[in-house]
Amino acid sequence: MKNYIQNKTALITGASWGIGEQLAYDLATLEVNLILCSRDMKRLESIKKDILSKNNAINIDIYQLDVQNKEDVQQVIDSIDKDIDILVNNAGLALGLEAIDQGSTDNWEQMIDTNIKGLLYVSREVIPNMRKLQTAHIVNIGSVAGKSAYPNGNVYCATKAAVHSLGESMNADLYSTNIKVTTIAPGAVETNFSTIRFDGDTQKAKSVYDGYTPLNAEDISQAIINVLNTPPHVNIQYLDIMPTAQRNPYLLYREKLQ
Repeated sequence: MKNYIQNKTALITGASWGIGEQLAYDLATLEVNLILCSRDMKRLESIKKDILSKNNAINIDIYQLDVQNKEDVQQVIDSIDKDIDILVNNAGLALGLEAIDQGSTDNWEQMIDTNIKGLLYVSREVIPNMRKLQTAHIVNIGSVAGKSAYPNGNVYCATKAAVHSLGESMNADLYSTNIKVTTIAPGAVETNFSTIRFDGDTQKAKSVYDGYTPLNAEDISQAIINVLNTPPHVNIQYLDIMPTAQRNPYLLYREKLQ
């Protein structure tokens, strides 16, 4: 298969764990230069060192970045002195699982600030220069929850519905440019997602995946790469990806546990 993204530069938000981390490793094997952003600078330093120990043919820049902070985003993007060919808006989170009249407003604000406003802040800074490139690609990480809300998911589901709508809006607004826009909508993926949602309760987080084989970060990373590594005239705008045991948020077959 032809490598259409070799020597390109990809900026990944939320790159210190889960899907973002795995994607960094996988893009490196295709000789894609990396700009890794996260609030966890120590973790980024470790990832950078490990990737370069296996592949020193690429460049890796790391930045401490909280996508919720508009000024922080502006300063970081302004300091990058190279073209960003690929933007992966991966930073996002779910917090809590309560009925809408019982949810934490602090959790709501953090999800809205990260999942929606963070995506907007980063995209707003990156897209103007992308317009000048021969080809560019934006990948937004959505969720099946953005298509079908589930009980007690309320605000998280709403933020992912917004991500999906923004993907459609980006494709419309970038009509006549060479910028592709893709929304990836995963189902159940076993990363640190549930641990964060349940405030570090690892036992409760693990129970989410009982009785079936969930997706993992590598599955989603490979899907993203398959979408990115397409000829310039191909724009895959939307992709659902779920474990075989899951067909939508409500249909998830769990085998009986012994």
